[in-house]
Amino acid sequence: MTRRPRPRPRPMPMPVSVSTARLVDALLVALAALDVWWQLDRDTPVEVVLSVAACAALAMRRRFPLPVFVLSLPAALFSSVVVAPLAALYTLAELSRDRRLLTVCATASAAASAMPWPLSEYASDDRTWTFVNFVYLLATAAAPVFLGQLVQARRDAAVRLVEIEEAREHERLLHAQNVLARERAQLAREMHDVVSHQVSLIAVRAGALQVGAPDPGTREAARTIRELSVTTLDELRHMVTLLRASGGRTTELTPQPTLADLRQLIDTSGIEVSLEGELPPGIGAPVQRAVYRTVQEALTNVRKHAPGATATVQLWHRDDELGVTVTNTPPTRPTLELPGSQQGLIGLGERAENLDGSFEAGPTTDGGYRARLRLPATTTATGTGTGTGTAAAD
Repeated sequence: MTRRPRPRPRPMPMPVSVSTARLVDALLVALAALDVWWQLDRDTPVEVVLSVAACAALAMRRRFPLPVFVLSLPAALFSSVVVAPLAALYTLAELSRDRRLLTVCATASAAASAMPWPLSEYASDDRTWTFVNFVYLLATAAAPVFLGQLVQARRDAAVRLVEIEEAREHERLLHAQNVLARERAQLAREMHDVVSHQVSLIAVRAGALQVGAPDPGTREAARTIRELSVTTLDELRHMVTLLRASGGRTTELTPQPTLADLRQLIDTSGIEVSLEGELPPGIGAPVQRAVYRTVQEALTNVRKHAPGATATVQLWHRDDELGVTVTNTPPTRPTLELPGSQQGLIGLGERAENLDGSFEAGPTTDGGYRARLRLPATTTATGTGTGTGTAAAD
């Protein structure tokens, strides 16, 4: 019997501690202050005040990245400070996902640094050099933007890798549970069909010997054998019942899931799911398992390929058909392109065909995904189609 694998430790992204963040902020403010001090012999008091304000604002750059950057623009325009505007631009690029905003901010930073001040001393002959200086400063401003976006992508990738590892661990656990359930079901069948049958024959023969034996000692031995056989049969029936239940609540295995298990599946899926509609009563076990496996595979795909998305499970039925539709919204976090075998969706299609139905899946117009199972309503009475099929998620 396959043993349930022990969960492997999952990698977690290393968060920056509060003390480390404060130390970095303090060093950055000190570096910006040193940059201002270097310009003291050339700046006016107004310029010094603006530069000091921009340096002090760097301490709040993580909480208010855009206001801090806007506050650094006057310092870049009126003086020659470098550290404060570039640090504010880097923080904004690290925390913001708006590419257009970052482009505008980088252009504004380069323009503020390239614009000569005061404007009264600006001559028409300086336009060429001003433009050349703007181009170089724009390239300089692009560096912290690219660096901030790279750090943001690295952080998103670390979070996504953790989610992928959790999804894989969840799949490994489900696979181990399904293997264990099949082995228990096979063992239960063997015990019921072979062992119980043979023990029953022993009890019958012992009973016949107890009645027909002329020797009292033989009759007593036959009676003992018969009683032990009956006791063994009772214990075997109990063991078969436990094996077919697959351990019940202890192992939480569901080798033969039904619609009654759908709520537990949704609650343990790890994503936000809403359940709508209902199916008519009295549908057969194969149809219930098909609906369950469709929802199971769809929610597993949402967890793997649409991080942060929400899903809706809609049960529906009409006069001639019934089924389930699982729709999820677009992902709210970056998604890594991962190879997939698509065997789960293929298995769902095969299961639907074996029940004289159909299965379809594909993206929606808003960037989400939809999976739909359709089954004829005539299969609900007996729960059988042209076959039994295999579970897509097994």
